[in-house]
Amino acid sequence: MKKKFLLAVQGEGRGHMMQALTLREILVDNGHEVCCVVMGACGDRKIPDFFFEKIKAPVELLPSPNFVTDKKNKSINVGKSVGNFFMNIKKYRKSLNRIDELMKEHKPDLVINFFDVMMGLYYQFRKPAVPMICIAHQYIYLHPDFKFPDGFAMDKWAVKFFTKVTASRSKKNLALSFYNLSEHSKSLRIVPPLLRKEIFELPSEKEEFFLVYLVNNGYMEEIVEWHKLNPEIELHCFADNPDFIKSNFQYNKEKLFVHPINDKAFLEKMAKAKGLASTAGFESVCEAMYLGKPVLMVPVQGHYEQFCNSRDGHHAGAGVYDKSFDLGKLNEYTKHFNYNNPAFRQWVSTASSIIYTEINAA
Repeated sequence: MKKKFLLAVQGEGRGHMMQALTLREILVDNGHEVCCVVMGACGDRKIPDFFFEKIKAPVELLPSPNFVTDKKNKSINVGKSVGNFFMNIKKYRKSLNRIDELMKEHKPDLVINFFDVMMGLYYQFRKPAVPMICIAHQYIYLHPDFKFPDGFAMDKWAVKFFTKVTASRSKKNLALSFYNLSEHSKSLRIVPPLLRKEIFELPSEKEEFFLVYLVNNGYMEEIVEWHKLNPEIELHCFADNPDFIKSNFQYNKEKLFVHPINDKAFLEKMAKAKGLASTAGFESVCEAMYLGKPVLMVPVQGHYEQFCNSRDGHHAGAGVYDKSFDLGKLNEYTKHFNYNNPAFRQWVSTASSIIYTEINAA
């Protein structure tokens, strides 16, 4: 029987968008409809054009809480992030009202939330009858067997609290993970990463260049300085604002290439790269693991989720982590890295069937 799905997507992370696009294909292939997408608009961060092209459903951008970075766009300013939330409460109330209008207009059978806090707040305060399930890597924080980094007790409490808010009154939470964990409760299920189908069609090669993915352009300074000391190594950087980088940094344009964010071009480069350096986003690390590419994970300063991802990814065999983009560490790691990872590829191959079964159950 054909069902209607409304998707809610956090607009800050590219990973949530890619997961939503992948799930949309699974649902449509099984005869269902994605009737609407609600996306939390986060500050000045631009939603990539490819998302609007591929989602093939009305997209409603709504004001949503987001992190505020420092002037160099490198680290998160917690105080300003909290202050920004209270300054915009009226906007967020309007967002809740608009979600209510969209729910009444589209009448979905199920809401699927990719870690959007506004949808979590909507379910907490408006209590709609339509069931909701949540999909994101962050729900693994609610599993008792997940190993948090030592210390950081306040950060641990805060990230678990925020995660629970996004999943208020959720019927089930699907935690995307590098690995499986035993079933803990009926409301939480550990599932494989939900990777886009294009990745399964790419042959993995190994050419003599490294790939860099920068969500925060402030880190380009570290990349440029490292490359000045290692000008013989070829780098390809994908960034949110390449024009800003090209006009504000002096670098060797014959060996260091800066590209705009493009999902297809990025994957093609990853399939050929010797390794990846990124800010520890779950989705890009999983893609690299599937293609057998080692990763240097550099969490954004003050971003506890990425801090956890970098440690968790390291233990899962993804690569190494560091406080800065020292690509020498990645270059050295590639000399001993095992590019064959059949166990992870097998785990990923089961994602569509497992996740679709859970959606049907809801």
